[in-house]
Amino acid sequence: MSAAHAVDQPLKGIRLALGGFALAFANFMVVLDITIANVSVPHISGSLAVAPSQGTWVITSYAVAEAICVPLSGWLAARLGAVRVFLASIIGFGLFSFLCGVSSSLEALILFRVFQGLCGAPIMPMSQTLMLRIFPPEKAAMALGLWSMTTVVAPIAGPIFGGTISDNWSWNWIFFINLPVVAICATLGTRLLRRYETPVEKKPVDFIGLGLLVVWVGALQIMLDKGREEDWFSSNLIIALAIVALVGFIAFLIWELTERNPIIDLSVFKSRGFTVGVISQSTTYAAFFASVVLIPLFLQTNLGYTATWAGYATAFIGIMAVIMSPIAASLIGRIDVRLLITGGVLWLGMVTLLRTGWATQMDFFTIALPQFLQGFGMPFFFIGTTTLALGAVRPEQTASAAGIQNFMRTLAGAMATSVATTMWEHESKTVRAEMVGELHPGAVMSSGLPLPQARAMIERMVETEAMTIATNTIFLACFCVFVVAAAVVWLAPAPRGKVDLSAAH
Repeated sequence: MSAAHAVDQPLKGIRLALGGFALAFANFMVVLDITIANVSVPHISGSLAVAPSQGTWVITSYAVAEAICVPLSGWLAARLGAVRVFLASIIGFGLFSFLCGVSSSLEALILFRVFQGLCGAPIMPMSQTLMLRIFPPEKAAMALGLWSMTTVVAPIAGPIFGGTISDNWSWNWIFFINLPVVAICATLGTRLLRRYETPVEKKPVDFIGLGLLVVWVGALQIMLDKGREEDWFSSNLIIALAIVALVGFIAFLIWELTERNPIIDLSVFKSRGFTVGVISQSTTYAAFFASVVLIPLFLQTNLGYTATWAGYATAFIGIMAVIMSPIAASLIGRIDVRLLITGGVLWLGMVTLLRTGWATQMDFFTIALPQFLQGFGMPFFFIGTTTLALGAVRPEQTASAAGIQNFMRTLAGAMATSVATTMWEHESKTVRAEMVGELHPGAVMSSGLPLPQARAMIERMVETEAMTIATNTIFLACFCVFVVAAAVVWLAPAPRGKVDLSAAH
């Protein structure tokens, strides 16, 4: 047996379990940090004596940095090696998590969050790539299943952790909890993964492509994060950001498609399987993530839930997702992957349709049941689309394809957040205006309460019902998106037998 072949041998037994745990846990930590600060903004703003609108930059700065760096992962892996990038990113993420936790000013916190996002971004695609290198080829789908579930469950767990930690300890600990995770993952990664380093190729740095990427992605992400706050295109800032993002994107495409050594390998889109897989995954994830954002918001503003209890209500999705993951993975290769994806996506759509009947007086069980049921379909959609996309590219394109796939999914989530919250707010106002127009003046007088108190009660009732109807409308729109995503996947070519993911080795 040659030395090269020995190096490529997958891990076995406890070493495989520990290696898979380190990669999955690292990915979970990074994705968790996308949402963990969302419910902690009021605590952070109060502690640092800044306005809540300024505190939201703690979220935006991380999202922008991560969005910029995720698609660069393939280039970084090609120049430095996937394992080196993964380990350096883990250590850097831990360092800047600590610095975020000890920050005494908003400016310092935002700066360190930017670097935390830059370090965290490569961990997602690198962990995905390395999963396929350490697992035996016949267990590749199971490896993707493990990785996929951390990506699905982490955004839901983020608000739970963030709310619990901020309410019971202090906001600083939402960053400090990363440190033991970093220590474990870095130690296991150093001991188990180093022999799985990918080949390194020294290429010229595409500085123009890198600059254009930073400009258009940064402008787009800031526009999405600040659009609702600035009333979208009534703001000159948002208009300027939109123009910069559009022009920058066009220039980036032209440059990267003609550059000999591009910063991002867009040639992966020549594969119809990859393109369709990414589009289907991003579209489905957008509809899914809209509910992840909207449900806790609805529960807190409309039904009086605390951030922690809103998190508990949404967390039930993780139960069936974890249970069904190995089952979905075992079916990859036995059944047409497009059929599995369609079944999973349509299941998500049908569960979303159940939510369109939500009422203001519903109990906790009514909220939690659709979450529990939705977890059944998640692995089939997520593992299936990842398998379809990565199984369609050449071995040397795996890291780049994984980075682009993660970027597209992250961007879809950001766009879904902005669109869903804006539509929700607009629809609530529209329904409220319609209800007020239909309200009989005698309703105030017949309540038997003092006039000011009666008006306040009815106003609150109208507001609550309007938000509930608006929420149901958004869920109906998400159902339509799921149906479209299920249909799109059939544009991919039929897999020739078992989808080959072992090429990543």
